[in-house]
Amino acid sequence: MTILNKVLGAVGVVLLLAGVALGFRSVSSSGANCGSAFRTAAGITPMTCDSALNSAGTLVTVVIGIGVVFLAAAFTVTRLQARTGS
Repeated sequence: MTILNKVLGAVGVVLLLAGVALGFRSVSSSGANCGSAFRTAAGITPMTCDSALNSAGTLVTVVIGIGVVFLAAAFTVTRLQARTGS
């Protein structure tokens, strides 16, 4: 396994874990507790929470998506190395 595989894999795992952590991070808007991207606050959330939760959800999706891309790149490099025999 090359250094490139290790770096791509490590960065991918870190980004996945960071995305999950961001998903559980509490979001507030105008003093109202909105909950998190994975679990909104109990009851009816104020309309001011809509954009905050939407932004948090987008951020989580992007970070996890980039982590998946890094892990896929590490897997692809591994498969290409096995195919070429180096």
